[in-house]
Amino acid sequence: MHVRARKKVGETTDWTQIGEESRRTKRLTATPKPEPDNLPPPAQTKISSMTEMSRLNLTMEWLMVAFVALLLVGQVRSEEIPYEHLISQIQACPKECRCPPSFPNAVYCDNKGLKRIPAIPPYTWYLYLQNNLIDVLSADALRNATQLRWINLNRNKITSEGLEADALKAMSNLVHLYMEDNLLTSIPSPLPAKLEQLRLSRNRISKIPPGVFSGMDRLTLLDLQGNKLQDDAVTEVNLKGLSNLIQINLAKNQLNTMPLGLPPTTTQIFLDSNNIEKIPAEYFKGLPKVVSLRLNRNKLGNGGIPKNVFNLSSILDLQLSHNQLTEIPVISSGLEHLHLDHNKIKSVNSSDICPPGALDDYLDEKSPRLRYLRLDGNEIKPPIPRELMMCFRLLRAIVI
Repeated sequence: MHVRARKKVGETTDWTQIGEESRRTKRLTATPKPEPDNLPPPAQTKISSMTEMSRLNLTMEWLMVAFVALLLVGQVRSEEIPYEHLISQIQACPKECRCPPSFPNAVYCDNKGLKRIPAIPPYTWYLYLQNNLIDVLSADALRNATQLRWINLNRNKITSEGLEADALKAMSNLVHLYMEDNLLTSIPSPLPAKLEQLRLSRNRISKIPPGVFSGMDRLTLLDLQGNKLQDDAVTEVNLKGLSNLIQINLAKNQLNTMPLGLPPTTTQIFLDSNNIEKIPAEYFKGLPKVVSLRLNRNKLGNGGIPKNVFNLSSILDLQLSHNQLTEIPVISSGLEHLHLDHNKIKSVNSSDICPPGALDDYLDEKSPRLRYLRLDGNEIKPPIPRELMMCFRLLRAIVI
């Protein structure tokens, strides 16, 4: 076990790393953190010998090279994009965009200064339009986009008024929708029914229309961080339909209370940088699968945290940094990562946080599993109580 030097403020540990240390996380379905701007389609093979040629003068030799590339790329199967479709896909590539033959179902139109979406080839699966000046998303522009699985519209100027009602509805096969850093004031509606990930962070969203998630039982990730959502926008009525949600990110909004209506499937709840002062005693009763809970940078004091509210058998990662705590709250024996840095804690009372029987001479399944503890930025003075070390014998690091 190591006692580490103070880390930078706000530094956190991803719960997926925690899961590697726990047998229970093998039963969980983790949602990987994507990199939407740079993530290519599944095919990764590159043809270094291919040179650029005029789109108007494609030769048979160039088409044959593209066809051979298709045969070599294992993840692009013939039933996904037949040869005749490949030819039409290449010929229909917009002049403003790139359509690499090695990635035949992807169209790259990012960083082009576009104000409108060009005509999209009919067999496009992956469409990259980030970092442009697009302010209108029309149904006409996407009329051929019925095969789209992935569209990235991050960092444009799209408003809710500029989003036509049926623009997204036509994309019936869409799985991932990225519209971060735009000018939306409301969640788009209607949404494609097959959508699995919806990322709308850093817009101006202040309302969630009732029924907008009706029938969205495939959605597992909802990212709404950095918007203007208040308590009346996040209710059971507004979130109805998210029956398989796994991760919800409501950080950096204007919430004063814990959000209501989260489905029991939710495992990751991110509520950092709000104005939350208290947690209802029975809040997690309907959330039996919560693994990671982040409440950093709120206004939580010990009076707003019921005694056993965090004593959950499912939770592995609890983050309460930058709050107003004066005592360490009661935690479950299964908790692995605990962030309490930058509070007002003056001392550590081992008898308050150490589960009964934890000081026995042997380890078993009921022994505390805590591995990482942050207490820096408080008023705690060394030495670390010996009872604390004896209680949490699996600790690998304490930051004070």
